[in-house]
Amino acid sequence: MVLAGAIGYLWFTYSDLKQQSAEEKAELERQKVQLEDELKDIYSQYDSLKTENDTMNLKLQAEQARIEKLLKINANNVYKIRMYEKELGTIRKVLKSYVVQIDSLNLANQELRAENLEVRQELRRVESEKQELTEVRNELSSKVEMASVLSAKNIVIASLNKRSKEINKTIKVEKLRICFTLRENPILEPGPKIIYLRVVRPDDVILTSGVNFFDFQGEQIVFTASREVSYENVDVDMCIFWNNDGQLVPGTYQVHLYADRREIGSSSFGLR
Repeated sequence: MVLAGAIGYLWFTYSDLKQQSAEEKAELERQKVQLEDELKDIYSQYDSLKTENDTMNLKLQAEQARIEKLLKINANNVYKIRMYEKELGTIRKVLKSYVVQIDSLNLANQELRAENLEVRQELRRVESEKQELTEVRNELSSKVEMASVLSAKNIVIASLNKRSKEINKTIKVEKLRICFTLRENPILEPGPKIIYLRVVRPDDVILTSGVNFFDFQGEQIVFTASREVSYENVDVDMCIFWNNDGQLVPGTYQVHLYADRREIGSSSFGLR
C-alpha cells in the first residue's frame, strides 16, 4: 500500500514537471518568435533608411548583416534567448542613433539643395543681367557708331557750260558742280576729312579722270573726284567740281558721296 502511494506521488510529480517543462518551452518559443519578428522589422527599417551617403549605407548594411547572423542562431534555451534580447537592445540603440544621423544628413542635404538652387537662380539672374547689359552695350555701340558718321544734306548738282551757266545739253556741258552741306555732328572727331565723289553714267560707267581709287568697306573702288575739308563739328558748305573730257552721255546719272569709308549721301540728275 505504501509502495503504491509512493509510485503515485512520483508519477504526479513527474507529470507536473513535464507539464512545466512544456510550458517553459512554449514560452521560450514565443519569446524567440517575438524577438525574431522585431529583428526582421528592424532589418526592414534599415532598408528604408538607405541614403545617398555611401558611408552611411555601408554602416546600415553592416547592421543588417549582424541581424542576419542573429536570425540564424537557434535560440532554444534561456541563455540564448537572453543573448538575443541583449543583442536586440544594442541593435535598437544603434538604429536610433542612425535615424538621428540620417535625419541630420537629410536636413543638411535639403539645406544644400536649397542653397544650390538659390545659387543657380542667382547665377541665371546674373547671366541674364550680363546678357542684357551686353545687348544694351552693343546697341549703344551701334548707335554711337551710326551717330559718329558724316552725312551730307542739300545736295545740288549743276551741269555748267563755258560761261558757268547751267545747261543740260550733253554736248555743251564743260563741268559738273556738286554742292552740299556736311551736317553738324558733335560726336565726330574734328579734323581734316576727304570727301570722295562718284558719278555713275546711265550705262553704269564711273566718270573719272586718271586712275582714282579709294578704300570703301575693304574694297578699292573708283571715284570721280575728291576734296579735303577741315571739319569742326559744325555745318560745312562745300562743292566738288569735275571737268568734262567727253565722257558724258544723255540720260540719268547717279551721284554718291563718301567719307571715312562710308557713303554719306546720294542724288541724281539728268542730261539730254
